[in-house]
Amino acid sequence: MKNLRGIEMAEFEENEMENMEEEVEETEVTEETEEYLDEDGEKLPFAKAEVVRLMKENLDSDKMIRERVKVEMNKFLGDVLVNVCKQLNDYPYSTIEYEMLKESTYPYTNIERINEEKIRILKHLDAIKADCDALSMDVKATLKINDKPDNENEDDLF
Repeated sequence: MKNLRGIEMAEFEENEMENMEEEVEETEVTEETEEYLDEDGEKLPFAKAEVVRLMKENLDSDKMIRERVKVEMNKFLGDVLVNVCKQLNDYPYSTIEYEMLKESTYPYTNIERINEEKIRILKHLDAIKADCDALSMDVKATLKINDKPDNENEDDLF
């Protein structure tokens, strides 16, 4: 009788494990398809609490975050994700590699470097413009432009 009870317990435990696995799978599917809503019932791409936690982690402790900022940050992060995925879709490969991700996120991860490059280019363009202005003044000062057509000078000779 004890042996039979042991078999029954083993079967019960096995059934319980299967049920737990099914519940875990259902939870994973639910989490993937779960929609996050703000107070107005608007859909958000990420869990608001997680976005707020990350914001608070990176802001000074004395900062308070208004509700609209929390929602808009969530939407912004969703837009960034959509844009990165669009770029990843441009690759002809079926598997997304890390290098592809790095290239697609470059504008977001290197914004400081991009802004520095923009400032450098603008300064260089200003220098070119100053050189052009100086050359223009030199041409006007040293090369007198005759307002008369060249044909009039030939008529004076005959």
